[in-house]
Amino acid sequence: MTSFRKPPGRGSALPESNPFQRLAALLGDRAPGADPIVLTIGEPQHAMPPFTAEVLAENMADFRRYPPIEGTPAFRTAVAGWLDRRYGLGGSIDRERGVLPLNGSREGLSFGAIAARDQLAKDIERPAVLLPNPFYQTYAAAAHIAGAEAVLLDTGAETGFLPDLDALPPDLLDRTVAVYLASPANPQGAHASLAYWQALIGLARRHAFYIFADECYSEIYRTSPPPGVLEAAHALGAGYERVIALNSLSKRSNLAGLRCGFAAGDPAFLARWVKFRGLAAPQVPLPAQALAVRAYSDEAHVIENRRLYNEKYAIAERLLAPILGPVTPEGGFFLWLDVARWGGSIAVTERLWTEVGVKVLPGAYLASDRPDGSNPGEAYIRVSLCAPAAITQQALERLADWLGGTA
Repeated sequence: MTSFRKPPGRGSALPESNPFQRLAALLGDRAPGADPIVLTIGEPQHAMPPFTAEVLAENMADFRRYPPIEGTPAFRTAVAGWLDRRYGLGGSIDRERGVLPLNGSREGLSFGAIAARDQLAKDIERPAVLLPNPFYQTYAAAAHIAGAEAVLLDTGAETGFLPDLDALPPDLLDRTVAVYLASPANPQGAHASLAYWQALIGLARRHAFYIFADECYSEIYRTSPPPGVLEAAHALGAGYERVIALNSLSKRSNLAGLRCGFAAGDPAFLARWVKFRGLAAPQVPLPAQALAVRAYSDEAHVIENRRLYNEKYAIAERLLAPILGPVTPEGGFFLWLDVARWGGSIAVTERLWTEVGVKVLPGAYLASDRPDGSNPGEAYIRVSLCAPAAITQQALERLADWLGGTA
């Protein structure tokens, strides 16, 4: 089912707090039922690239300098080169106007809707921003900052955990300024196919809105690399109009604290956006950009990172599939587990903590309620596989024992 919410006022889709603050309030000061294991936040715990300290030390003096908002030529070239290799773009990314550094992809996602609204300048009282539901909470914040209506699109098992594009009415698309979509999806791990991306690009060009493709999990996959929005646009052969991909080193290279990412794609959009960002957004420090240049030129650490996640998915499949059926998604580093028959996301989260000491995140906290009060994430819990394999196995053994022994 696809729901189109029309909130009564600005910010209606914006949660009062983030999912982790809500979880803290839910559990309060209740003691864990065993030595605690936290599997909530998606914070990478694998090793940083081995060259991290060396590159930062070599560029330490550049912390004294204000970086250019458009990034260094070396950064833009490294990102464009990685995109070419990863997606087969044949050198088509504009290295001068088609790549911008970001303070992590989150910063770009937050400011993107404002730029889309201003650049499109649609003559409507309140533009729309389309979000998947469940969704990364920053998308709702972006719509709120832009003064737009956040329209929530259900992404359940029946739609392959992606919005049903065929269900979007033309009048809604006409007043849309931006669509946010993650692939692999957070929290479900589903991939958008090349055909899906191309269908969305077609809608964006016919109805004049921008696609903000959140691809921060693009390198965390099981077997086949997920197609990207730039790859889909390149295959169409008409450039990158209306298409912006956002990515970072947080997941790919286990450098979440570096706060270094990029936006790439539509050069006309990015050339105007950089002027706004020059007024409002923080620059990315030069040593961080230098480390990004090295990181985007090295795949060995990325391959090892992916191997470690896939090792933990094999553990999860062995322990949980006999109870829940297949649990391994196409990409990302979360499990999205249907626990409806055990009481749903909030009840199961409470009991896992107080009975076996495993902290997970309720799926209901990653989604907004439908107009009828139901919640598309209520049946699920999100389980992070970021912890080391031994700790992850211990937690999943407790989870499997609890699920298997609880009616």
